Amino acid sequence: MNINKNNEVSKLNNLLSEWPKGAVITLSRLKEKGYSRQLIDKYKSSRWLEVVNAGAYKRYKDTIDWYGGLYGLQHSGLHIHAGAKSALELQGFAHYLAPRMPRVYLFGPPQTRLPKWFSNYQWEQEVIFTSTNLFNNLLNKGFTEYSHKEFSVRISAPERAALEMMYHVPDKQGFGEAFRILENLTTLRPDLVQELLIRCHSVKVKRLFMYMSEKADHAWVEELSPEKVDFGRGKRVIVKNGVFDKKYQITVEAEDNL
Repeated sequence: MNINKNNEVSKLNNLLSEWPKGAVITLSRLKEKGYSRQLIDKYKSSRWLEVVNAGAYKRYKDTIDWYGGLYGLQHSGLHIHAGAKSALELQGFAHYLAPRMPRVYLFGPPQTRLPKWFSNYQWEQEVIFTSTNLFNNLLNKGFTEYSHKEFSVRISAPERAALEMMYHVPDKQGFGEAFRILENLTTLRPDLVQELLIRCHSVKVKRLFMYMSEKADHAWVEELSPEKVDFGRGKRVIVKNGVFDKKYQITVEAEDNL
């Protein structure tokens, strides 16, 4: 009896020592680490753990935010990351924006769904989740880690985030704001940009990214090989009642509105 009790105490100590403050951990992940549902319920009733939503937990009386929720998603094995404008803001490429982002852009592979514990939670920010095969199942390129509290989460590197941002123009991302953010991206890595452009499935994204990058007159654009990128055929209307760019065959925002 004492041996079992000591084992339980030891397991609890291990769990708490490995549990970063502010992080969410899912039930499935806890079970993978050897904690039974019965033991988890015991920790909960003893006020060591607290339910976030069905299927997810936090430390008792801990304060969580969307970063902690994303940690829970990623550590449960889901390929979901923060991208687009959110990732660029976190890396300091949108200084003129409000200090507290009102929206969080998350991305995942096709047919991926946010689990109910995450989607039903009242996060401080609006969460916009996009399930897409934008980069042809490229799940290991164009990412970086962002540190928050006692843990880190996976987010898009600036090169990937910039292209993801174009994906949302103009419905979920303003054209002018996207251009102003892109103007700050003076240090993108051309080799990574090139690979992402080649792997990108969206004709609209590729054309708009190149249009804005050339308009911003970034030096790294000169190191790209656009002839190796499939820009598709035909015209694309990105902004209604805009102006037509002959080179990339897209209708864009008038320069006076940028």
